[in-house]
Parts: sequence; structure tokens; C-alpha cells
Amino acid sequence: MNKNIFQRKPLMTLAIVILIAGRLAFVVFDSKASAGAAGAQPAPNFTRQGERITIPEHSPLRQRLAVQTVAALDAAHALELPAQVEADPARTVNIVPPVAGKVLELKVGLGDRVRKGQLLLVMTSGDFAQASAELQKTRDALQLAKRALERQRGVQQAGAGAAKDLEQAESAYVQAQAEFASADTRLKSLSASGASAADRSGQRLNLVAPNPGSITELAVSAGQSANDTNAVLMTIANLENVWITANVPENMLSSIKKGQAASISLPAYPGERFQGKVSFVSDVLQADTRRALVRISVPNADGRFKPNMFANVSFAVAQAAAPAVPPSALLMNNENTTVFVEVAPWTFVRRAIETGSQEDGSVRIQSGLQVGERVVTKGGVLLND
Repeated sequence: MNKNIFQRKPLMTLAIVILIAGRLAFVVFDSKASAGAAGAQPAPNFTRQGERITIPEHSPLRQRLAVQTVAALDAAHALELPAQVEADPARTVNIVPPVAGKVLELKVGLGDRVRKGQLLLVMTSGDFAQASAELQKTRDALQLAKRALERQRGVQQAGAGAAKDLEQAESAYVQAQAEFASADTRLKSLSASGASAADRSGQRLNLVAPNPGSITELAVSAGQSANDTNAVLMTIANLENVWITANVPENMLSSIKKGQAASISLPAYPGERFQGKVSFVSDVLQADTRRALVRISVPNADGRFKPNMFANVSFAVAQAAAPAVPPSALLMNNENTTVFVEVAPWTFVRRAIETGSQEDGSVRIQSGLQVGERVVTKGGVLLND
């Protein structure tokens, strides 16, 4: 019995040693496996070699980047400038007093529409009274000279008159005609469009509208003295056609030509566009702003365009074809505008460019890119360091 026990002990000891050795080997193997797993690093989104950035095959960036071929843009550039509505000076009249006097009645108000010949105001004037009296005197003298000439001709025909008396009567009549014509012309010029017979008594001077239009300025009232014959009492502007006047900078003036189409918008009518053509380009620059006045004549039968309204004028300026990219392709790098250019499949290089104008959702490239090159148009910011 005891002998069998002693015989089994070496076998049990060997089994225990093998079991312990196995466990130790497992622990060592598991520790190495764990250490290997802990030391593994994820694959990078991109790799950089100098200036070249490469996107690996399984990088998630390939799903987030968009690459597009650079196209040529030859559309006309829209040059938009501030402007304002103005009355056409050729259809605008300033009413000034023909003589010094005093305004008795004012028949119109600011903004009123008037027709040709409509009474504007009534005034009294000593100069006008003197001119009226002079006309009356010359009229009477003319009638007297005419009767004297007719009598002298009758006497001459009867053979009882001297030839010199007839010549003297004819000369007096001619002089009376000249004096009457001069006085009549003087009075008509003072009465602006010809006063009525009652007005020519010298008591009242009527000023009437020489043209139809609207009263755009008014600087007089009833009872006011009008002693300055150069002072404007009111302004009448015919607004059936108006000017949209734009101020064009000196460096853009070569792009604007007479007859060129223009598109007009006004803050007063949001969402609406009006069309016109350039009718005038000033030959002189404004000294203080270095800009030239460019005017577009537009019809205004419905009166929607009112003088001094603000406006914006857009001119279509032809330009040569140039590379163009979407604005999303542009990235700022310090003070430079850059894009990522594809130099090989999924390999990109950052490149500085110079941009031009933007129209129709594309930015013109002045330098740094060629038509046909491919650039990153979406997600380029993910390639920044």
C-alpha cells in the first residue's frame, strides 16, 4: 500500500511541473500578444512628403474630398456701380423773375404737375409798369403818326401839299413803328409768354409755365419780394424721361461706351430690374472724386422714377476667357489665397493664386492655375496642417 504511494509521487510531481510550465508559457504568450495589440497605431488620413500630400487608399478623406477640373469662364463681367435718378436737364426749366417785384399770388405747390401755359404766379413790378406805359405811349404815337401820314398823302394827292411835308410824315411814321415794336418786344419778354390785355395795364405780371412738367423745386411764397432777377423761383422738370446717373471710377471708364446696355435696380422697388442704354459719358472727370458721370435715359411715363432716388446700375463688361473655380476651392494660407492642385491621383500640392472678379458662382483666376488642372473644391480645409 505504502509502496504504491511512493511509486505514484514522481508521476504526480511531473504532472504538476508540466501544468505550471504550461501556465507560465500561456502567460508569457498572452503578455506578448497584449503588448503587440497595445503598440499598433491607426493608419493616417494622409501622408506628406515635402509639399506633396497623398491620400491613402483606405483613408476616409477620399469620401470627404471633391475634386473638379478647372473650367474656362468667358461670361461678361457685371460691373455694378451706385447711381441716382435725375431729371433730364434738356427738359428742365428754371423760372426766374423777369423784373424785380413782389409776388402777389402763388398758384402752384411743390410736386404739382403743370401744363404748358398754366399760370404759376402773379407779381407786381415797377419796371413792368414802366414797360407797359412805354408800350401805351408808343402805340398812341404810332396811331398819331399814321393819321398824319394819311392826311399828308391826301393833301399831296390834291396837289396842295409840299413833297417835303409828305417825306417828313413818312419818316415820323417809320420811327413810331420802330419805337412801338421795341416797346412791345420789351413787354413781351418781361411777361414771359405774353400777358393778357388787362395785365398790360402795368398792375399785374403773370408768369406761366413754358413747358409741361412737375414742380421739382420751389423757393418762393406769396407776399415775398423777388428783387434778384437771377434767383430761381421754381423749377419745372418734364419727368416723362429721366436719367439714371452713375459715377464711374477713372480706372473703369474704358469699359463703358455710349449705347451700352445697362441693368438698373432701385431700393424703392426690390426684386425689380429695369433696362436702359448709356446715352451720355462725360468727357470731364469730377476733380474731387476722380469719377465720370454716365447717364442712362429711361422712360418714366408712370412716374415711378423720382428725382434723387438711389439706384444701382450694372454694366455687362466683355472680358477674355480665364480659368475659374468655385469659391469653396479657395483657402487662406497666411496672407495668400491658395488651392490644392491634384498632381497625381489622390496626391495634392498647395498652390498660391491671384483671384479676379466673381460672377455666376465662379471666381476668375488671374494667375496660378490653368484650364484643365484639377483642384479640391470641397473639404480642402481637412488637408491643412
